[in-house]
Amino acid sequence: MEVRPVLACAVAALAASGCATIVARSSQEITITSVPEGAAVKINNKSGAAVHSGNTPLTVTLKKGRGYFKAESYTVHIAKDGYQMRDITVAGEVNGWYFGNVIFGGLIGLLAVDPATGAMYTLRPKEVSTTLDALKVSRNGSEQTLTVILVEDVPRELVGQLIPISGN
Repeated sequence: MEVRPVLACAVAALAASGCATIVARSSQEITITSVPEGAAVKINNKSGAAVHSGNTPLTVTLKKGRGYFKAESYTVHIAKDGYQMRDITVAGEVNGWYFGNVIFGGLIGLLAVDPATGAMYTLRPKEVSTTLDALKVSRNGSEQTLTVILVEDVPRELVGQLIPISGN
């Protein structure tokens, strides 16, 4: 077996792909867990489109890029009856392997393949884990309670039903 054809094939393969594409993919698995388990999960991309739903614990595969030189980001909405909902952001960051194109992938990998496929990014955090806080509501006979929550913790679909209280 002659070395030149093998070397030529190796160089062609490297030239046709990016360094990050060689060691990473254009999508990534993200594990989502919650305490308590069984919380509903809805994942929306940066455009607001729903890309996945399910219940914890679960593992999903998400795209890392949303276009040429654009990292994707996601909002992971976790909710369960009787608990405060949580929104957690998962966003793409430049992967260190992308800079390996200077040595291995060349300009094609640096400017075309990795930016177009999204392989130049890593989604962070790689694992989403949260503890949902229980809502404290009590209706025992004549006992009355008041639960105060931040406006940003009110579910989006209920914000329009809020009534301002004035302190006259």
